[in-house]
Amino acid sequence: MTNYQREEIPVGPYRHLVSERALSGETMLLNLGPQHPSTHGVLRLLLELDGEVIVNCIPDIGFLHTGIEKNMEAKTYQKAEVMTDRLDYLNTVGNNLAYSMAVEKLVDLDVPARAQSLRVILCELQRIASHLIWLGTSSLDLAAMSVFLYTFREREKILEILELVSGQRMMTTYIRPGGLWRDVPAEFVPAVQHFIDIFPKRIEEYDGILHKNKLFLERTKGIGLITAEECIQYGVTGPILRACGKPFDFRRARPYSIYDRFEFEIPTEKNGDIFDRYLVRMEELRQSTRIIEQALHNMPAGPTRSTNNKIVPPPRSQIGTSMEALIHHFKLWTEGFCVPKGSSYQTIETPRGLLGVFMESDGGPKPLRVHYHTPSRTNLQAMPIMTRNRFLADVVGIIGSVDIVLGDADR
Repeated sequence: MTNYQREEIPVGPYRHLVSERALSGETMLLNLGPQHPSTHGVLRLLLELDGEVIVNCIPDIGFLHTGIEKNMEAKTYQKAEVMTDRLDYLNTVGNNLAYSMAVEKLVDLDVPARAQSLRVILCELQRIASHLIWLGTSSLDLAAMSVFLYTFREREKILEILELVSGQRMMTTYIRPGGLWRDVPAEFVPAVQHFIDIFPKRIEEYDGILHKNKLFLERTKGIGLITAEECIQYGVTGPILRACGKPFDFRRARPYSIYDRFEFEIPTEKNGDIFDRYLVRMEELRQSTRIIEQALHNMPAGPTRSTNNKIVPPPRSQIGTSMEALIHHFKLWTEGFCVPKGSSYQTIETPRGLLGVFMESDGGPKPLRVHYHTPSRTNLQAMPIMTRNRFLADVVGIIGSVDIVLGDADR
């Protein structure tokens, strides 16, 4: 028989992060992750435990670091955009939008009305798809497997729509500076209409399984508590902040694109626990459906990309008939376009909260500096507050309620 010996985690490197009881050996340090199914990615949580009660929780990120920001600085503005899809890979369309709007600010580029409406529709579809992933995986963490299967059924329909317009299910790079890659095909409107027709009943189906489920309520109510003041102190945004009673959403507080033209509510709750985050996100599914329906019924006709061919590539159909179009195409894809010296900062509301893109130009065809303020990174900082004095088993549900994407945190 093999004798197994538990390997102690040395307290020394963490003495400034743990309690004095850990230094004397009264409490135990335990690793959760980095390879663990319920950490929703490659995340290490160093837990200080008193029995099964959490004394301290220390998030340790960096295992998924990709250097995306520096990679973007080594590429032209057009080629760098493909990196944005790899940040928060559950909000690829939103990432495209934030990047494109930052570039549009730098070069003062116009965006046609039809492209603006399509951008909103696709971003809200992406928000729904992301929330469906959150709902399915978080329910699976709490042993509700049926919900996981149902949510992926609807998410598949959204991925089919994204593939219809861009050729890709996830990494679309469809929203581009000056508009879109191309106009949507004729099948787009019927596909989206069919989805918003059936989806409200699907939301009620999910809610009917969970909302009054005794086990679900016991694992979520009063657990993972955080106050609005603590959220503000730690920079926490998105559904976590709104579940504490603060109706702060960048689509309403600082409208971008054409969000100020739509009627929708900002759902809030007051307790700031896992259950209230569930309620907020479920209502956001309904409000996103409402926005899509308005945008779909008021879709303008016309072009979907700027006619400024010094920045936006001309249509491929013109390359064979116009020498000027061929020259623009060749120069844009070999040299890129030069951007005037200056900087821009663009914020949007992602499914997880505030996404901010800072971009600085030195006058060349490549960005001098690209930096992202991402919601997963700031929201993850609040894990010590939400887990303190809770049981070890509660950590799984709390991580799910934060809805982190580690590519969004590590970059």
